[in-house]
Amino acid sequence: MNLTNQFLIAMPGMGDDTFSGAVVYLCEHNENGALGLVINKPIDIKLKNLFQKVELTLDREALAEQPVFYGGPVQPERGFVLHEKVGDQPPYSSTLAIPGGLAMTTSKDVLEALSAGGGPQRLLVTLGYSGWGAGQLEDELGRNGWLTVDATPEIIFDTPVEQRYARAVSLLGFDPRMLSQEAGHA
Repeated sequence: MNLTNQFLIAMPGMGDDTFSGAVVYLCEHNENGALGLVINKPIDIKLKNLFQKVELTLDREALAEQPVFYGGPVQPERGFVLHEKVGDQPPYSSTLAIPGGLAMTTSKDVLEALSAGGGPQRLLVTLGYSGWGAGQLEDELGRNGWLTVDATPEIIFDTPVEQRYARAVSLLGFDPRMLSQEAGHA
């Protein structure tokens, strides 16, 4: 099972408040575990404020007003930039190219490029990430903690934050109000 470039959609009634109502974009999933970023939980920091903290300016007004997101409970002091791929080569010193999907950069050079007026056009910045050890995510899936569906960049970059959960569920082809936290048994 490889869920890279998929959304994890928290089932209603998820016991972990950290992920209640969350949509997680999975950047990597393999036999060693999984790494993803929550895409629908903004925090009280705008990108312009984050740039000020790292002593950079951000003159693109629409971008400057975007919120920073809570990416997950692991390394909450560290920034992660989820963005469209820029050409064929990774232009930044620490970029994970996500097969079939986007790219995630953790190095400051992506922020420097944005500050200089370049960099990716569409992006989402998080503090922290969501991580699972080997077999942990599979176990949570087996206990009906998550739904999975192929990710679409439109939900990440173009959908208003408050609509991202419902839009991700709609990719499955049913109304989110039909979800139940109870597992069915025959």
